[in-house]
Amino acid sequence: MIKQDIVDNVANATGLTKVEVEAVLNESFSEIIKALSNNEKIELRGFGTFSAKHRLPKKARNPKTGDPIFLPERYVPVFKPSKLMKKTVNEKLIEY
Repeated sequence: MIKQDIVDNVANATGLTKVEVEAVLNESFSEIIKALSNNEKIELRGFGTFSAKHRLPKKARNPKTGDPIFLPERYVPVFKPSKLMKKTVNEKLIEY
């Protein structure tokens, strides 16, 4: 599924135009990115939690060549699904 599929499905379910749905979706994504870049946590009840996790610098290896590389200190976005999401996905996939 791609973003356009989500826009189409939400537009059909709500009666809003695709342009309106896409604008809301894009602004929602922008707000999530903005909050993460300010090291804020975003909790969407029944869906999950977005946060930024700090990673320390470390030495690693390029798996293709085996050459050592250095990974600098960084923050990475992480997502933790809610219990409801985990349960629903698990039940649907088991039925499948």
